[in-house]
Amino acid sequence: MLITTPNLTNADESYARLIATHDGLTEAESHALNARLVLILMNHIGDDAVLAKAMKLARDPKAADF
Repeated sequence: MLITTPNLTNADESYARLIATHDGLTEAESHALNARLVLILMNHIGDDAVLAKAMKLARDPKAADF
């Protein structure tokens, strides 16, 4: 099941860490970092149905059908 309600234990700290991770990188390096992070998190989730729902929602936020 895809969780779409707030679920981060410390959202502000997590967001700040994400932004800090990009500090000093070029745009291309930032895009590559994001791609690697997405792949790492996809592997961690591991559930194809959940990933498919997440991708659909990311592509079209109005597509929430769950």
